[in-house]
Amino acid sequence: MSDPFHEPKVGIHKVYTRGGDRGETSLVGGQRVPKDDDRIEAYGTVDELNAVVGLVRVELGERGVLPDVDRLLLRVQHALFNLGGALATHLGDRRPEAPAVRPEDIERLEHSIDQANQGLPALTSFVLPGGSRLNALLHLARTVCRRAERAAVRLLRSGGCLELDVQYLNRLSDAFFVWSRKAAYALQHDEVLWRPNEA
Repeated sequence: MSDPFHEPKVGIHKVYTRGGDRGETSLVGGQRVPKDDDRIEAYGTVDELNAVVGLVRVELGERGVLPDVDRLLLRVQHALFNLGGALATHLGDRRPEAPAVRPEDIERLEHSIDQANQGLPALTSFVLPGGSRLNALLHLARTVCRRAERAAVRLLRSGGCLELDVQYLNRLSDAFFVWSRKAAYALQHDEVLWRPNEA
């Protein structure tokens, strides 16, 4: 188990500052960058993903299914916030005690994927999102996660983040796919399979 992160010292007293009115924002290290910078795109998409995960968790609670996935998704939300903060920081400004994703976060996802896969039948085709709102939301989370991963890959290519950041998003998108399949069987409905001749 890794050492704990330093607890954040956040004090939000005023929501708007007008500092971004001209299309720039500040990174954790204080640098000003355009709001369409690759770094902003990466952590902004991670933030969007966190919001979608929130929707998934609401649906899980309302359906009363997959409490193990819901508990893990709460951890995922914390990990995504950690990742967003790390992506909002130049590598040279990152500190070991600052929140970030860790190898054990990936291991936790892999364990969940392996467990969920054990009880699922083999696929005979690709799966279409749908069948239930929960299934569709999990696929939405998967696709937003892939977009966050692509943004992180662009950042990685320019030396702006760590491979671990990309690996976490890659594994998380795999987890969303398996959880969507698990949700279909938990709600006792058939998966919607791709049939190319039904287009």
